Amino acid sequence: MSLKTRLLGLAAALMIIASVASWLAYRELSEDIIERWGQQVAEIQVRYDSARLLQSLEREIGLARQMADSSTLVNWATSPEDKALQRDAIREMESFRSNFRDNSYFVALRDSRRYYYNNADNEFADDQFRYILDPDKPEDAWFFQLIEEGRNFHLNVNPDTELGVTKLWIDVLMRDEEDRIVGMVGTGLDLDAFLQDIVDIDQEGITTLFVDYNGAIQLYRDRNYIDFASIIKPEGQKSTVDLLFDNPEDKQKVLGMLQLLKNRGGTTGAVESSFVTVDGRKHLAGVAFLPAIGWFEITLLDLETLLPRSYLWPLVAVFLTSLLITLILFHLIIRSRILKPLVSLESAVEKVRGGSFALPHLEKPDNEIGRLASHFETMTDTLAHSTRELERKVAQRTDELNRLARIDALTGLKNRRGLDEALDEEIQRAKRQNNTGFGLIWLDIDHFKAINDELGHQAGDDILCRVALWLKAGVRPYDHPGRWGGDEFVVVLSPCDEDTLCQIAARIRETIERDSIRTGTPVTVSVGGYLCQPGDDVDTILRQADQALYRVKQQGRNKVLITDGSGQEINPA
Repeated sequence: MSLKTRLLGLAAALMIIASVASWLAYRELSEDIIERWGQQVAEIQVRYDSARLLQSLEREIGLARQMADSSTLVNWATSPEDKALQRDAIREMESFRSNFRDNSYFVALRDSRRYYYNNADNEFADDQFRYILDPDKPEDAWFFQLIEEGRNFHLNVNPDTELGVTKLWIDVLMRDEEDRIVGMVGTGLDLDAFLQDIVDIDQEGITTLFVDYNGAIQLYRDRNYIDFASIIKPEGQKSTVDLLFDNPEDKQKVLGMLQLLKNRGGTTGAVESSFVTVDGRKHLAGVAFLPAIGWFEITLLDLETLLPRSYLWPLVAVFLTSLLITLILFHLIIRSRILKPLVSLESAVEKVRGGSFALPHLEKPDNEIGRLASHFETMTDTLAHSTRELERKVAQRTDELNRLARIDALTGLKNRRGLDEALDEEIQRAKRQNNTGFGLIWLDIDHFKAINDELGHQAGDDILCRVALWLKAGVRPYDHPGRWGGDEFVVVLSPCDEDTLCQIAARIRETIERDSIRTGTPVTVSVGGYLCQPGDDVDTILRQADQALYRVKQQGRNKVLITDGSGQEINPA
């Protein structure tokens, strides 16, 4: 045998050995890469699908809660036979209808069991009352079950046989001032359209579904698996997520991930993943808990579809060309085109998981991983924009709620809370600026109870509103008029001295008496005032003003009495 043959044989043997070793190494390496990549993609996809669902629901949930807090609806629910309250409530409900995404709403009253509904076509205008809820009917059991459990908020996928619609219902309990449940309000989202937008988004190799806290399927592309009206079904009769898996071990894996996330108490951003078999194909299951709605999001990734091993076969051919060159090229290609981009993508995923959307530089080779990195950047930009927009809306809504919490709903003046804050600010200012005080005027409407008894509460409310307008007209733009409660009003004057306090108090009394005569309903007020001194606390200020007001009433009402720190009258009248 010639040396050439031996060398060629040895080279061939080395090539074969290297090829077999490379093939075995390739199989192990590709499996590890695909699994690591799949776990990263599963977490990204879970968060992406969760963000899309929450973005679609949070606005509707917020509107439903705002509707449940409406004083107009609450007052009607406590007195459902009052026609005037009913008319106001219908107008209030219709105003919310135009804001809901589905342009529909429902209101169910606890005492009368009446169910009101209107849809996007305004089909039930002037006839929103649809039917009476019956505790003996299985299709109405959801209403009584939610009230019995006292759940303030609930999502429910359910067909309404009376209305002939199947929707994803958002249910919010309505409570009165004594925290008694007086009814339920909410809206519905068309199930087919919602499934198409959120779940059945035609992503090959990716399956998304949502289950409730007990694992019952709520949203899935195959409606036959959806567990309608889960709340009224006993355990054992629900369509739970384990029905999607044939292998008992896979069922336990998925249920175990749900239980693990429950035990964590709904930690934000927590994702669990595991490999399962679906229809004979290996999938990676990613699970996340959405505490805002009490559901789980489950994403199933078909790794063979998303990243087939055939994509990496050209690397084997490279190994066959030359032992030395193949090994070097294999190392360089794996490092530059797979490992390095995956490491940079993993670092970016960790940043997003930690809440930072400022991504490091991502390696983007001209292959699937590069395109994945580009998609990840695009997705991150979208999530960052959605997060900023959501934060802006939350801040805007919080500011509005804070403002409303300090405004009297009837008169538009500051309420007691707003006055307390204004009074506290002036006390602190007086402490900082020595020898500077401020004024406090306390007034109430004379014989207001008799006005209510004779003319009715509606007339009394009108008088309160007119007094509020006259009060604002009688003070300076930078003073703080407010309604203390009932027919009592308070004004904080700053800056203020004795003359200013006396002049404004007298002007307020005269303005109300004069202008009320023109309206046909004469009204007078008794006014007590106190010139506050540095070092006075809230109790002292309110007590002095209240005592001045009491002395005015003893002297015959429709007068002004101002006192100083010693309790002496500044302008006895």
